[in-house]
Amino acid sequence: MTETFAPAVDSAVDPSYDPRTGAQHGSVSHTAPEQVAEILRRAQGAASQLADTSPATRQGWLTTIAESLRTHEDELVQLAGEETGLGADRLRGELAKCATSTDFYGAVAAEGSYLGASTEVIGGDSTLSRWNIPLGPVAVFGASNFPFGFGVIGHDVASALGAGCPVIVKAHPAHPRLSVRLAELVSNALNRAGAPAGSYALVVGFDAGLQLVDASEVTAVAFTGSQGGGMALVQRAAARGVPVFAEMGTVNPVFVTTDAAADTAGIAAGFVGSFTLGAGQFCTKPGLLFAPAGAGIFEEVLAQLSQAPRAPLLTAGIACGYRAGVAQLIEAADVAGNVTPTVVTGETPTDPADGYVAAPQAVLVRLEDLHPGSRLLGECFGPVALVCEYEDAGAALDALTRLQPSLVASVFTSGPGDPESAEVVRRLLGQVGRVALNAWPTGVATSWSMQHGGPWPATSRSDATSVGAGALGRFVRPVAVQNAEPAHLSDALHPDNPWRVPRRIDGRLTLPTL
Repeated sequence: MTETFAPAVDSAVDPSYDPRTGAQHGSVSHTAPEQVAEILRRAQGAASQLADTSPATRQGWLTTIAESLRTHEDELVQLAGEETGLGADRLRGELAKCATSTDFYGAVAAEGSYLGASTEVIGGDSTLSRWNIPLGPVAVFGASNFPFGFGVIGHDVASALGAGCPVIVKAHPAHPRLSVRLAELVSNALNRAGAPAGSYALVVGFDAGLQLVDASEVTAVAFTGSQGGGMALVQRAAARGVPVFAEMGTVNPVFVTTDAAADTAGIAAGFVGSFTLGAGQFCTKPGLLFAPAGAGIFEEVLAQLSQAPRAPLLTAGIACGYRAGVAQLIEAADVAGNVTPTVVTGETPTDPADGYVAAPQAVLVRLEDLHPGSRLLGECFGPVALVCEYEDAGAALDALTRLQPSLVASVFTSGPGDPESAEVVRRLLGQVGRVALNAWPTGVATSWSMQHGGPWPATSRSDATSVGAGALGRFVRPVAVQNAEPAHLSDALHPDNPWRVPRRIDGRLTLPTL
């Protein structure tokens, strides 16, 4: 059975703030070093049990977690609202998607193709068998902007559990009380479902997180957050050769072809709606739109922004960074007059007593401003975006190659016959993990075909995805045994196929019988 989470009593705490007012409402104590060590010991002890458990059984664990999330929806949405200010509708939707994705990762595990099971005769009289095994305990560092989707439970946690790895999560300081409550629900659900002790645990505090990264028991780290935070973890874990799957994000570009620019109002409205969604605190936020000069798209963006509401950012630090970042963008572009005056009512508050409200803004930039080292090529977290008007589509495409690689890009075309679209997509596929045609990039589906990752520095591992069926692949590694007897093999390759998973036998894909 998994242990019920009980936060440690320690002098250090993570305070809980309401971003809408800046008021503090309680705090959560940090986990003491000796408690972290005990959690690590239990996780290591559970690793072999999880690895030997059938994927279908793990699916049952994840289903029980998803049911618990749905049962406690009202409580969790209220608590998340108090610590994130994201609004009940947004949070209900995110929680519902979290429960659905938890079910999905269970189904992916039970389907079994992630195991890559294969056996064949080689050299006429020898056999070779290959399959994927779980890495072992995984440390997960969740995001501030997705308290359900990438937090104490969510894509990283559910995919790691589905792959057969114990998980230790670090509570995010932006929502510590929610983290504790979610951990209680997840732990209790795993208890009811019969998961081994040590399958899941929560730690609180910066030092506790570092202890996880340094611990010999931890075999992989999953992180969602800033580039600075992600790269710090990558460098720290490199001392032990531990993989860090850091999803960090950069500036996601949008390219509007010459013919597509005829829909000026529609593109401007979609752009503003996308980059201000969730107060611009999405890793998939479109940050730089390329549009044909003379189409009037920037003017229409400003008109749309005049109707956009101000919204609180998640933390005082994010609000401070947003204010500084917008000022730097304006200075770098040297176009301060292009910031729409109808929505700028003063500086973004940074004193907790004032809340963390931010005004959405847009800045017009030139192609020649997009050079290596420019502040314009760096992310500004929050509801701000750049618009670059181009005279020549080829020059604009050349500018795309000067951007930092990113998670996703959007391309708006006039339809299948658009003469520019094929070259735009070709260029972008070398820069991003996903290209969305005639769609905004902020939608991410939990599906078999989703790729949510990109070349460095958008992520630390361009071969991985943190969303979708491929997410389980982060937490397994391939092994092979030559001339194995049935006792030497995983149940994935046992002759009787007790796990009922697809295998490749002598090169031919063989599906389990019904």
